[in-house]
Amino acid sequence: MSETETLETHLQELRRGTVVLACLRLLETPGYGYGLLEELGERGFPTDANTLYPLLRRLEKQGFLTSEWNTDEARPRKFYRTSEAGIRLAGALTADFRAIATAVDGLDTEL
Repeated sequence: MSETETLETHLQELRRGTVVLACLRLLETPGYGYGLLEELGERGFPTDANTLYPLLRRLEKQGFLTSEWNTDEARPRKFYRTSEAGIRLAGALTADFRAIATAVDGLDTEL
């Protein structure tokens, strides 16, 4: 595996948890999958649809998201919203993420 491929693998692992947090935070305002996919990318969380949709289903099954179908338009869309449990989880994850970022900033950089 090349150095570039190795780096990309590690970056993907690092980002995986941040996408969960980003979804919970962004869906405090209801949204549908494709719109969320675009917004994640615009906000610095590039995500593949094959990753996002299973994640949304898992978070819903775990009770961190709720959903409802909007059939007002020609093409029905499933809208997601962060539940109260999801808001609490996002708060805890945000606090931990900030603590980790602070700890990383405090690491000795003399290598």
